[in-house]
Amino acid sequence: MALELRDVTIAVAGRDLLRGLTARVEPGHVLAVMGPSGSGKSSLLAWIAGTLEAPFAARGDVRLAGHSVAALPIQQRRIGLLFQDDLLFPHMSVRDNLLFALPAGQGPTAGSAADGRQARIETAEAALSGAGLNGFGPRAPASLSGGQRARVSLLRALLAQPRALLLDEPFSKLDAALRAQMREFTFTTLRERGVPAVLVTHDEADVPTAAQVVRLAA
Repeated sequence: MALELRDVTIAVAGRDLLRGLTARVEPGHVLAVMGPSGSGKSSLLAWIAGTLEAPFAARGDVRLAGHSVAALPIQQRRIGLLFQDDLLFPHMSVRDNLLFALPAGQGPTAGSAADGRQARIETAEAALSGAGLNGFGPRAPASLSGGQRARVSLLRALLAQPRALLLDEPFSKLDAALRAQMREFTFTTLRERGVPAVLVTHDEADVPTAAQVVRLAA
């Protein structure tokens, strides 16, 4: 499904940070939003997600599959978020971090609770295997490298089955080699799963070749 932004304006203290932004992001594609600090990039993501708070104000519309979600609470929008920090739960194993994200109905509709849990575990383990992290389920997040944690964080966001994904400078804390690797993994995964994404970044290298680019002024 496509993500649409229609005539979006975000203001604070009577000043427009961005005005009249309109864009359509097709499934598996990326809209990259670039600009200096204070230009409204993160405020735009917060508004799309449904978390924008006073003193910021916004008008416009955000639509998924042709339906407006602008008036829905955050939990009903099913829009995922991926930040600079991985925000994994340190007291949970890698597998349990992924299980936490899986929707309650994931797994068979018939059979015992044990069968349902096993199906969820198999889903989490398959996701790890597909990300090159086979066997990492029992490990603690603190035992992983930065790149491994970043991959688990992306998997957790995607296992929640978002209808769109917001990326707030998710590669900025990785070194150059890991950034390139993680960019490739992220955008390939989004493309394969058909998830539209909005990426906020300061780095031109973070923007995939086919992405739409919006540049905000200070």
